[in-house]
Amino acid sequence: MTGGLWDYRDSVWDYREATWTLDRDLLGYEVEAPDGHLGVVARASSSSAAAYLVVDAGPPIAGPRLVPAGAVTSMHHDGRTVRIALDRVQLAAAPAFEDDTLDDVVRAQHDHYFSNLDPR
Repeated sequence: MTGGLWDYRDSVWDYREATWTLDRDLLGYEVEAPDGHLGVVARASSSSAAAYLVVDAGPPIAGPRLVPAGAVTSMHHDGRTVRIALDRVQLAAAPAFEDDTLDDVVRAQHDHYFSNLDPR
């Protein structure tokens, strides 16, 4: 497939703006999708190897979902809100992330899923 959601970035594991997470704790931030509220940030990593959020999404999405930093479209620190490019259906279909480990196997699963999404 060509024209995936992440073609604009060298890596889906980088924030669009490097300053978004400097000296910030994103835990508890509300997560908004194009089609509404998804949940809250349960965990966040700003590692240079892989920056991501773990979203504790509300029903009907079962279980936490990893969101690569490249899916974050904006952050509003005053309002403690993160907006992402993924809608509810895309996030629900993403691989579950119930382990604290982002090893090569888990990262490859997420790379495969997110690289095959069509832009919306």
